[in-house]
Amino acid sequence: MELHLIRHPLPDVPPGQCYGQSDVGLAESAPAVATRLLPHLPAHFALHASPLSRARLLAEALGEPTLDPRLMELNFGVWELRQWAEFGNLLDTWAAAPLDFRPPGGESFAELSNRVLAWYADLQAKPPTTPIVVVAHGGPLRALAGHLLGVPPARWLGLDFACGQVTRIDVNPWGATLKWFNR
Repeated sequence: MELHLIRHPLPDVPPGQCYGQSDVGLAESAPAVATRLLPHLPAHFALHASPLSRARLLAEALGEPTLDPRLMELNFGVWELRQWAEFGNLLDTWAAAPLDFRPPGGESFAELSNRVLAWYADLQAKPPTTPIVVVAHGGPLRALAGHLLGVPPARWLGLDFACGQVTRIDVNPWGATLKWFNR
């Protein structure tokens, strides 16, 4: 299976703001980003996306997406739309256990990973016959790519998906191959 992972365009948020599952706008045009990405995508593909508008708008500029809430970004709970600087020592606590830390009222990266991998398992239940394009967020893309490439979960957060860029992974019966990253 040919898998293309796209992070949404640059969001319109103030510097240093936590936005996770908040439905924020875009700082760049989704159609312009789609036009830039199309030469890197196959001629025909099945399109899947997060329902948050920053991903959905790009996906709709690329085609007719199947929206799935399991592809949404991490839920930061009460941290949503607040400045990272407000959290002080809690950021150190998070850094000490990045997979298991849960912001108040939110979810852990391990929980995000479980829902994204459940989406992928459902996709695999009926193996796709065309390439797959996924438009989502940094967190879900890290979990999916890390899992497929056999990267230890503690290192998944080091996979830095750039906004408005596409990554290709080919999934074979014997494993996955990273073809290119952030084009």
